[in-house]
Amino acid sequence: MKVGIVVPYSWSFWGGVLEHADHQARALQALGVDAKLIVGNDPPGRLTKLLHPKEGRHTPPPDYVIPVGRSVIVPANASLPNIVLSPPAMRRMKRALKEERFDVLHVHEPFTPILAVYALAIAECPIVVTCHAAGDLGWYPFAKLVWGPVAGRIDYRIAVSEAARRSAEPYIGSPFEIIPNGIFLPSRFDAGNRDGNVVFIGRNEQRKGLQVVLRAWPQVAVRTGARLRVVGADPLSVRWLARREGLSLDRVDLLGGLYEDELTRELERVSLLAAPALGGESFGMVLTRAFASATPAVASDIEGYAAVATPESAVLVPPGEQDPLARALIELLEDEARRHKLGEGARKVAERYSWEPIARRLLTIYEELQDEGVREQAAA
Repeated sequence: MKVGIVVPYSWSFWGGVLEHADHQARALQALGVDAKLIVGNDPPGRLTKLLHPKEGRHTPPPDYVIPVGRSVIVPANASLPNIVLSPPAMRRMKRALKEERFDVLHVHEPFTPILAVYALAIAECPIVVTCHAAGDLGWYPFAKLVWGPVAGRIDYRIAVSEAARRSAEPYIGSPFEIIPNGIFLPSRFDAGNRDGNVVFIGRNEQRKGLQVVLRAWPQVAVRTGARLRVVGADPLSVRWLARREGLSLDRVDLLGGLYEDELTRELERVSLLAAPALGGESFGMVLTRAFASATPAVASDIEGYAAVATPESAVLVPPGEQDPLARALIELLEDEARRHKLGEGARKVAERYSWEPIARRLLTIYEELQDEGVREQAAA
């Protein structure tokens, strides 16, 4: 079976949807599926620096990635995703679909221009979609008005969480199946032998809450001597944030973007994850990523995180409040026995989201759609 996975963002700038789709492709390949990603890509050079002042990953994509065009930054859902909008990308996608002749096309964030919407319009095979975003998605009503007719070409709808389903269903249609974000589980893990530090993973965007943990950090550093390891946020943008807000970066390490294996090693070393997002998170993907390495979390009590976290794996605190966040971090850093127990509980939670059973469920959906298509052709 050949499956094309369409992501309307850029391979060069990592994010939750792109990570999900990349892992999906690799998990399907492990089951014998010929899975390929159709996605944007921004190779290094002056134009990329002009369009994208933040750091990215500019190594060549792997051979299962089909790059079709450059991206631009578009504000959406209190975030700054890198979306492919160039008209030539449509021509390249059309050529890729003709050459690859996929049995099924799986489109992520189906109402995001230009790749996702165009894929819905021109695909000649069954279409599966996955909706990730949640919250007050202001572009959905406009998207339905402009692109609503192509939603009728969707054969199967998936949402990564109940929050994502509620946001998408009035515009994408129904029914939906809830299939969560998956994670790859390191074969070995140790909830102990940690370095006493805390990691934050996320872009420097308001809703991710980096400013909250930076305000809380002086209290934590004074009491525990811990360092805050900031992953994903562009270091220059964090320095500007600190200067603008009058925040200290003492005992803060700005690591920028890390490749997957580097992030895994980081999560295996640190004692805690700080996840202070303010909202708009449809699923606690950053939590499960840490949980897979037996790293517990102090996280905001928002719907997307509360649906994943348990009392045995994390401590939830009010979003946007620095003092409760600081207290929870200090308490766990000073209580190694409790932190160790939470780490073991975190790994058990992560095992519920292993990619293997999720990929098998996706393969079943694809096979059923393919069989249905064969029956319809035979009847015709």
